[in-house]
Amino acid sequence: MKLLGISGTIIGTKTKVVIEKVLEEVKNNHPDIEVELLDLKKYDVQFCDGRNPSTYTGDTKKVIDIVTSADFYIIGTPIFQGSITGALKNLFDLIPPKDFRNKVMGLVATGGTYQHYLVIENQLKPIASYFRAFVAPGSVYAHNDHFNTQNELVDEEVLERISMLSEEVVFMQKAFKSTKPEHQLAER
Repeated sequence: MKLLGISGTIIGTKTKVVIEKVLEEVKNNHPDIEVELLDLKKYDVQFCDGRNPSTYTGDTKKVIDIVTSADFYIIGTPIFQGSITGALKNLFDLIPPKDFRNKVMGLVATGGTYQHYLVIENQLKPIASYFRAFVAPGSVYAHNDHFNTQNELVDEEVLERISMLSEEVVFMQKAFKSTKPEHQLAER
């Protein structure tokens, strides 16, 4: 099983720090699970223009292939202007919805104030619902006060939520994998 963490931004580092922490928890507690980080900052991804995803080349094709090959996800975004990043929205637009269907997603967001945590509920969860993905019941929201000056997560409550999210996505993935009828496995 492959868990892909997606840092859905091309600037900043806080979202990546949180995603890496979730992946680290999974790796430490479930060494049988392969973990990978997709940092959109490292790729030159084209804007989605509506064409068939198989026709993209270069970094865009690499990113599509990385995302579609994963079994489940930790998806993160900073919150800008009360919304997810354009980079993450573009990534969602590039991936055929069927490639997210019946896959588990854990959701993470970072922002400058406490109020932005609602973006997880009001934007990320509806997008996951559109994809017909399974969303972990917990999520992680971290804002600037949860990090020290070296950009390390130091808030104990956030670290606990990270630990809980890492266990939820693994539990859900293993449960769904063990109970999927054969015809659903063939659809993948």
